[in-house]
Amino acid sequence: MKRIATIQDFSCVGKCSLTVALPIISAMGIECCGIPTAVLSNHTGFPSFYSHDLTEDIPRICEQLSTHKITFDAISTGYIASISQMSLIGEFIREFRGENTLVFIDPVMGDYGRLYSQITEQYAEKMRGLCAHADIIAPNLTEAYMLLGRPYRDNPDSGELHDMLKGLSELGAKNVVITGILRGGKIGCAAFDGKDFCEVYRKRQDVFCSGTGDIFSSVLLSAILRDKCFERALEIAVEFTAEAARLTAADPDRPFYGVNFEQAIPYLIRLLES
Repeated sequence: MKRIATIQDFSCVGKCSLTVALPIISAMGIECCGIPTAVLSNHTGFPSFYSHDLTEDIPRICEQLSTHKITFDAISTGYIASISQMSLIGEFIREFRGENTLVFIDPVMGDYGRLYSQITEQYAEKMRGLCAHADIIAPNLTEAYMLLGRPYRDNPDSGELHDMLKGLSELGAKNVVITGILRGGKIGCAAFDGKDFCEVYRKRQDVFCSGTGDIFSSVLLSAILRDKCFERALEIAVEFTAEAARLTAADPDRPFYGVNFEQAIPYLIRLLES
């Protein structure tokens, strides 16, 4: 069985980060090893939350895993709380990256044209350096512009997207995806594998919840480890995220804090078999 180490925070309540990655990656038949960067009572979309930072624990976790000679087929990252955490994650990647280990970076920094309050140019520069060590990066549109140092535009055409994807690939990643692209009543992604471009879109639902990016990333990486080609892995990730959003929009009792992805897991398994 293949094994992914995913390095991000854990919210006791709230469907994002490790709370999403663990069940989805496991459902796709891959062992998921969560490396928590912080533990939260609930995610930050709530009016209040408790958070316990685990930055100082990351080297100790790394030391023990190294002692036991644990290896990983892939290493992925989500939200990283600080530059110091980013440095430790870079060390983790260097320590555990084998010859065939895939490194997947989701450079979480903002959304909808706005950067998160704690994100600085120094943080973005450090993130560019981390992306240089990745095989796959998956910024959303806001983050793609930030990584490229360009002013944000909310509706780039395909020509500009292709130029952005090429620019992002020059950071070092072999495969680049830009997520959260709107096309009329559809939403999806554009991608570049070093040779070819592709775009995948599905119907956009009239619902907003946290965690869709984490869902997409978990499915995309897992599908690649399940030996799906890059374009098919993108299709599966977009299809599943769209189906989870559809089920969420149809639920009159849906919670505000996350997507009803659990109900869509049987659909995900059928997608893998197709």
